Amino acid sequence: MAGSFAFLFPLTLDKYVRMLRRKRKLGPTGFEFVIIVSSALSILLCSLFSTSLFQLIPLNLGILPLFIGMLYGGYKSGLPLAGLYLLCDYYFNENWSLLGLFLHTGLLLYPLLVWMSPKFRKGTLTDKVNKLWMCLLPAMLLIAASPIIENPKLNFSNAGQLFMIMFYFMISVFAGGGLIYVIEFALEKLLLKEQIEGIFEKYLREEEKLQQVMDVAPLCMVSVDNDGNVTSINEMMMNLFKSREPELTKNDILSQPLSEFVDMMEKDYISYRIAQALKGVKVNNELIRVGSQIQYTSTSPLTNGYTGEILGAVLVIQDITELERLRSELSNVERLSLVGQMAASITHEIRNPMAVVRGFLQLMKEKSPESLDHYYRIVMEELDRANGIINDFLSLAQNRISEKEQWHLHQIINDLSPLLWADANLRGQTIELVMDERVPKLNLNAKEIKQLLLNLARNGMEAMEEKGRLTLQTSLKEQEQIVELIVRDTGVGMSKSRQERLFEPFFTTKAKGTGLGLALCLSIVERHGGKIMVESEEGIGTTFIIHLPLAES
Repeated sequence: MAGSFAFLFPLTLDKYVRMLRRKRKLGPTGFEFVIIVSSALSILLCSLFSTSLFQLIPLNLGILPLFIGMLYGGYKSGLPLAGLYLLCDYYFNENWSLLGLFLHTGLLLYPLLVWMSPKFRKGTLTDKVNKLWMCLLPAMLLIAASPIIENPKLNFSNAGQLFMIMFYFMISVFAGGGLIYVIEFALEKLLLKEQIEGIFEKYLREEEKLQQVMDVAPLCMVSVDNDGNVTSINEMMMNLFKSREPELTKNDILSQPLSEFVDMMEKDYISYRIAQALKGVKVNNELIRVGSQIQYTSTSPLTNGYTGEILGAVLVIQDITELERLRSELSNVERLSLVGQMAASITHEIRNPMAVVRGFLQLMKEKSPESLDHYYRIVMEELDRANGIINDFLSLAQNRISEKEQWHLHQIINDLSPLLWADANLRGQTIELVMDERVPKLNLNAKEIKQLLLNLARNGMEAMEEKGRLTLQTSLKEQEQIVELIVRDTGVGMSKSRQERLFEPFFTTKAKGTGLGLALCLSIVERHGGKIMVESEEGIGTTFIIHLPLAES
């Protein structure tokens, strides 16, 4: 019955600890509660089945769970257990007496047990067994000698009785040491289990944090094991795969060969690099082109930090298509800046002699026969065209902030419309004005907006044949806090490749164009804090959409 403590304690401890962990209330009081419960149950069993040896010595090993409970639990556990044991002795002992209370229950040693409890819990297994025996030996000697103390005339002459008494004494002492060992083993097992679970929880947290770091990194990353099967993948790589197969999920990819999810153009290259990485070869920042995309790839082996064993490989892909586009645009900006500097430095040197030449040509024209007027007109038109190119250079090179005033966009369009109508009539084309009356006044530089509209309108008219229709439309987008200006033609349209280069300086499809008109339009819109977009379809026409911000009230 006393040995039941050896089974009750580990069982109760394990279940109670799991319950408290779920409630996040595990602490010292939980362990003390387990000691009280398991000791109390063992004491009740021992008292319930207690008897006596030769009708003289009480056989009740409930003293073992009592002493162990008091040593482990201190006074908080010891006092309830001592009260229970004394109550059981009184209730189940038929020969109960006051003297027997002191002799059979070890009552005199209870203060010593409570006093030794703090040092007992900090000691080693050997120290704990020794401290238990230090208290248990005197208690068991009192129990064994209690018949003689209670009745000095009693004489034990039977060797068998003496042997049984000694056996009872020894088995009690050794059983106490065995119970201590069982408890320590259970506690050690619990501690080890707690450490393993703590390490596992920490591993899961670290794995989750690592996955989050991978997901927010602006790189496509995937790791594989030695067989080339995917072990982890981040969101950027998932998005890359989904762009090719939208129905893919992470579970579809994990534990599957990586080669199944890469394009055929990449398959041989990726498979080769992964195979090299699994052999320990590390390759950084290798440039590859996949269709219109430009990518940096890096492959590296994943190794055990202690043994150096290769555990897998990691593939990192960085899409630098946008970066290359920005580098190209920066190159164009640098070229444009150089042209602007050149234009600013030589404009006066060129304009002055051109003005003199044009003036003398006009004088010569007045004194020359009318048959030569045609030649003079051609020369002066070419001089005016050269002067216009210089003006475009200067306008495009302007970096200063536009001087803006409160202007109504409709007023600017109406001022410009007679010129546009005259040009359209010569070409046999029509112009349609669609004005939104809700459009308010904006902060505009009227001269620049007129130049913007004139460039876009003339480009549209040049792209249309006879009977083409040019549409100028305005609308208020209150939710977006913008005014939308649309210039739409019914011309030949353009391809996607041309649209991508449309605003590049010096890019033109016209025989006599400079390639600066649309670049100048972009510069004007940006100086007004707006955006310009183009939509075009070959054979249908082209639409330029300009967004201008509303004036701050």
